[in-house]
Amino acid sequence: MTVHEGKLLSYDLTKCTFIVPLRIETADRMRNITTSLIYLLRNFDTHVIVKEHDMESIYQQQVEPMLREALQPERFDRIHHIFEKTDEFTFHRTRILNDMLWQVETPVTVNYDSDIILPIETYIAAQNMIVNEYTHPDAKDAVPPKMVYPYGYGEYQYQLHIDDTHVTNFINSNFDFTSFNGRMRKWDAKYGFCQFVDTEEYKRLGGENENFIAYGYEDDERFFRFNLLSSIARINDHVYHMEHGRTKNSWFNNPYCEDNKKLWEELKVKGGKGLRKYYDNVEYLKERNGKE
Repeated sequence: MTVHEGKLLSYDLTKCTFIVPLRIETADRMRNITTSLIYLLRNFDTHVIVKEHDMESIYQQQVEPMLREALQPERFDRIHHIFEKTDEFTFHRTRILNDMLWQVETPVTVNYDSDIILPIETYIAAQNMIVNEYTHPDAKDAVPPKMVYPYGYGEYQYQLHIDDTHVTNFINSNFDFTSFNGRMRKWDAKYGFCQFVDTEEYKRLGGENENFIAYGYEDDERFFRFNLLSSIARINDHVYHMEHGRTKNSWFNNPYCEDNKKLWEELKVKGGKGLRKYYDNVEYLKERNGKE
């Protein structure tokens, strides 16, 4: 732990960069990204990249002023915001994640959903497991993993049905999760939310598969790929998911869902050699690695 000006305590996550894809389509989405960034930057010394893909930057207009008020300047400056203007309805999440991944300079990358938070100790354990400084007692084994899922498989999600008042109480209580009592519902958790990944391994194995567009099956495929070609660990803690309204970009009724499903069906029957060959020849990866 380190002490910053103003006696603000923070934990060392300097080996991590959080990459956060963003489009603020609803008011609760705006509240969620603000809450998650305040939580991260008040509690951790770390790095954050936010890439916003939209017609205009709602983050700059409405989120940034709240963050400047809530965070000390040195913490606010840890956020690198990128705005890509577009009039496309489709939110190509996998491409946006890769845009950020190829900018990361830390040994650990965190693929991070803007609507989630974790217990403080979980962030620390996940980072340190990958950099081989600590093994969490709930991890599958003692071998340093290349990817860590910082929540258990099954009923390890707490859905938070909250409003501005609940968020204010949470922040003002110094992030006491019991302030959400009565607003939490246990739910299923599998492969989404966030993952801590060895940065070089992440890129070597294809990053995010950009052939998955919008929403659907990309989380399943990522787990399958790294479980087959690399090493994965889980921490049996809970993930807290701040609920939000959904558009076609974040649900199974999006126009790309059937194509995503077909791609997943194709990839999940490949063995290790077949999957490795696929990623050695996928066009988006060749372009990002400067190959013709």
